[in-house]
Amino acid sequence: MSKIKPSKGAPYARIMGVGGYRPTRVVPNEVILETIDSSDEWIRSRSGIATRHWASDQETVAMMSIEASGKAIADAGITPEQVGAVIVSTVSHFKQTPAVATEIADRLGTGKPAAFDISAGCAGFGYGLTLAKGMVTDGSAEYVLVIGVERLSDLTDLTDRATAFLFGDGAGAVVVGPAKEPQIGPTVWGSEGDKAETIKQTVPWTDYRDGAVDKFPAIAQEGQAVFRWAVFEMAKVAQQALDAAGITAADLDVFIPHQANMRIIDSMVKTLKLPEHVTVARDVETTGNTSAASIPLAMERLLATGQAKSGDTALVIGFGAGLVYAATVVTLP
Repeated sequence: MSKIKPSKGAPYARIMGVGGYRPTRVVPNEVILETIDSSDEWIRSRSGIATRHWASDQETVAMMSIEASGKAIADAGITPEQVGAVIVSTVSHFKQTPAVATEIADRLGTGKPAAFDISAGCAGFGYGLTLAKGMVTDGSAEYVLVIGVERLSDLTDLTDRATAFLFGDGAGAVVVGPAKEPQIGPTVWGSEGDKAETIKQTVPWTDYRDGAVDKFPAIAQEGQAVFRWAVFEMAKVAQQALDAAGITAADLDVFIPHQANMRIIDSMVKTLKLPEHVTVARDVETTGNTSAASIPLAMERLLATGQAKSGDTALVIGFGAGLVYAATVVTLP
């Protein structure tokens, strides 16, 4: 018989607050057209993107995260000292160690929480949210700060006609804490490593260091393959998340997919047969693809503009490099 005492966590977990940060510089498609042979019309028709935000030297991964996190903590009605864990999802923090989460935790004045980074690309927010839910219900932390942050402008090849217009920078954060009823549903997540080559960093850092290549590494993707996978396979995952939560599309108030591409979003809406009353996040038009930051940024904007409200039931799904994915149903804070 085990001598280990059972955990004393909360029965359930919920998103208590949300915050976002977008860099001050807004970059229209005209700037992208300076380095690729394309047109504003082509970019909009292919992606739905009109503008994106690019960070300045001062708007670091840590700085943007701290700004977003401060808003989320205030929105949750707690103090930084109450945060028991900090999870940061990013692929664009270039210092291998220590984890940027530790710097963020310290500068926020959180005391001595657990703090670590994860790398799950555009599904990173969903992965972090799932880990946070487990911490709260397990009792290892009462409040968990989950951050999705990217400076993808640092990993963008501005001469690559297929990707130059896609990526933006920013940070989104949520506070996950205890709840008396289910407000974060079961997560449907997974990976398809056999498709890893469809979204990848062009070369390892060591190739650049050793002079094997003279071009700084960037993100590359096979657009059509990614599009087909996202539209057909991720719609199935989204439906599985609805089933796992015990609801149907008609029960939804909001749909917040990863902001990768407007055509992917619209196709998923059609495949899922979402009713007209469901509000759909289309933040990609003015923010671009911010990978791990895209879902919390879109969530924050929907709530700030009144397009969504506290208590709404939302389906969130992230998908990208790996290929990895994560979907769940949540109650909005």
